[in-house]
Amino acid sequence: MKPSNHTVHMQRTLDLAARGLGQVHPNPLVGCVVVNKGRVVGEGYHQNFGGAHAEVNALRKAGSRAKGATLYVNLEPCDHHGKTPPCTEAIINAGVHRIVAAMKDPNPLVSGKGFDRLRKAGVRVEIGVLRKEAEFINERFSAIFQTGRPFVGLKIAQSLDGYTADVHGKSKWITSRESRTVGHRLRMEYEAVLVGAGTVVADDPELTVRFRKGRNPIRIVIDGRLHVSPRSRVFNTRAARTILVTSLLSLRTKKRKCMLFARKGVEVIAIKGGTWIEPGHILLVLGKYGISSILVEGGSKTSSAFLQSGFVRRIHCFVAPLILGGGTKSLALENPPVIAKPFTVGSLRRSTHGHDTLLEGVIEYP
Repeated sequence: MKPSNHTVHMQRTLDLAARGLGQVHPNPLVGCVVVNKGRVVGEGYHQNFGGAHAEVNALRKAGSRAKGATLYVNLEPCDHHGKTPPCTEAIINAGVHRIVAAMKDPNPLVSGKGFDRLRKAGVRVEIGVLRKEAEFINERFSAIFQTGRPFVGLKIAQSLDGYTADVHGKSKWITSRESRTVGHRLRMEYEAVLVGAGTVVADDPELTVRFRKGRNPIRIVIDGRLHVSPRSRVFNTRAARTILVTSLLSLRTKKRKCMLFARKGVEVIAIKGGTWIEPGHILLVLGKYGISSILVEGGSKTSSAFLQSGFVRRIHCFVAPLILGGGTKSLALENPPVIAKPFTVGSLRRSTHGHDTLLEGVIEYP
């Protein structure tokens, strides 16, 4: 059975939208196709944060041919002034006859308002074509509106027998350069990257995007004891916004150290309680700071804590064809699930990068 024209054109909007991965945070991924009398007369996508939206780019290419046309878009057009004028205004002014959209905007403050404006202007509106596929491509954008917490992905790079470092604590490099290139692409796809104090002390990372051109993620370091040094590279390369999450106890007892971080432009967030901070609490606070998606790249302790919290939605696990036989395990849960009720991975995808295998999927908690 051949797919309908609606499905074909909507799939094209999703393909276009995906081109904006890593460039449009905190905005959603949006693609648009304008069709007149069965012919595609304009295409566009949201290319970068602050730039023209997908609908505007597609309508510019369509020109006068947009009059009486059908506009396909994977997300409800905006009806508010932000960094750019409302897309509804451009659609109405272009004389578009009908709009076919995959889904409403998940933001409850604006959801449905774009469609209402278009209907009032006489534009026919249809909603729901490839809705599930559209929800999937923007899962990192939508989660914060649904839960108040950012969407969380977990990245692990390990040996075949599940170790991230050898018996001497060395981890450079378990995986291949090809895998590391993909890892940097993942950093682009999330708005922020998060590590614990142990990773900063052991590896002294910059947490920037290398091997490819792209935006650097917001860098988040979790350190309830305020153990990390202000001289660490992550705090001394102003390539991206940097946040240090610590405890209120450490803030009060180490005020001078906090001032050193602040002078370097680091945002210090103090959370009530002792030196151990629950991941769920951290995520709620970061959600209030407007962060929509986070890639956890921490060591065993941080990765395990976030996985055990129940808030990890997606996993990206690089497996190298190495056997270490000992060292640091990639995961060490305090209360691991039993075989009868394990954490499972759904929608599993496999890909090969160099000699490594990348396993990706959705975490399904029992």
